[in-house]
Amino acid sequence: MEKLKRKLDPHINPKTETPLSTTPQALKSDTQKMLACQWYGKEDMRVMEVPKPLVTQPADCVVKVTTASICGSDLHLYYNQVPGVGVMHEGDILGHESMGVVESVGPGVQNLKVGDRVVVSCVIACGNCEYCQRQEFSCCDTTNPSGQMEKLYGHRTGALFGYSHLTGAYDGGQAEYIRVPFADFNCLKVPDRLTDEQVIFLSDVLCTGWHGCELAEVSPGQTVAVWGCGPIGLACMAWCRFRGATNIIAIDDVPYRLAYAKERLGASIINFKEADVIKTITQLCPGGPDVCIDCAGFRFPTSMLHKVERALRLETDALDIIDQMVTVCRKAGKIALIGDYFGYGNHFPIGGFMEKGLTMRGGQVFVHKYWKQLLSYIEEGKFDPTFLISHTMPLARGAEAYRIFGHQEDNSVKILLKPNMAVSR
Repeated sequence: MEKLKRKLDPHINPKTETPLSTTPQALKSDTQKMLACQWYGKEDMRVMEVPKPLVTQPADCVVKVTTASICGSDLHLYYNQVPGVGVMHEGDILGHESMGVVESVGPGVQNLKVGDRVVVSCVIACGNCEYCQRQEFSCCDTTNPSGQMEKLYGHRTGALFGYSHLTGAYDGGQAEYIRVPFADFNCLKVPDRLTDEQVIFLSDVLCTGWHGCELAEVSPGQTVAVWGCGPIGLACMAWCRFRGATNIIAIDDVPYRLAYAKERLGASIINFKEADVIKTITQLCPGGPDVCIDCAGFRFPTSMLHKVERALRLETDALDIIDQMVTVCRKAGKIALIGDYFGYGNHFPIGGFMEKGLTMRGGQVFVHKYWKQLLSYIEEGKFDPTFLISHTMPLARGAEAYRIFGHQEDNSVKILLKPNMAVSR
């Protein structure tokens, strides 16, 4: 009975039956306050004053945030689209892309000191479990206490900052301060000669784009089709070019984002609201792309069938993009899913997938596996990620920034939030 009780305890590691070395809920100061961007419901973000986090565990640090950003994945939360009961609570602090300066460290932190400038990984990994040892960091077995995720998927993945109670309920980095568990592992020290704008995206976007290329094994001379021209899609296309892809086909329905992909990355573009995706890709690439990468995810049905089934809650995730990829991808080609999928979808094209000999891989990014390598490309001047930035705004205007980005206003591509930036009147 006691063993069963331990198994059901959300703060017990189900593999080792030992207490988790970190908890999502940080200790909070009774006196010191900070600004944070909080979720209060669909399209209801508020920048509020909340207690400042403190070091909770010996391996923690607290980072004073100098730059955060809004990710396309944050919009799933903004529109309250993540399936499940109680995955979002009023007052949740969002944001999984942040960096700053170490303000305080726990007694167990060995490689960081106060004043170090660091990027914070969007994925919270322990660095020691069997998954981390295999460099499968987003599958960390230690950091996510969500019993709901274990029930949904059979296992718990690693935790993410500011990304619902399904992934651990950790406070995010769209705030003046963030507590980082396992700080030695989840913080990357960056040189002062590089600006925040050059390195902030190592927290997620750059690593996720690279992850898509790794999953699909993008190599020189290939044709790659990418669904989604948001920041992740654009970063993925840029890495495809970096890795020697000859042709890139970009699919989206936002004209200015498609123009960005065409002008900045030399992509052939398809507006799926104006052209048939399958027919157009077949014309552009008669044998089919070598690689198809989904950077959009679950909430973009294009067919009436999936629109109706999502509306009636007969499925949580639309599979129109996956159906298109299976149809157009060349025989024995590769498919990668780095856009988020959460639940279940209907009418998966299993026949085409199997008979064509396709390979499909997906998953949250292995940030820690890639970020030092990608940092070296930036340091050496081989890659400049600043082309993604369209807006820089004060954290105090975070709610407005979400509206601009969520509603694709003002040609927004990627918005940075600066806690110390003055609010203009």
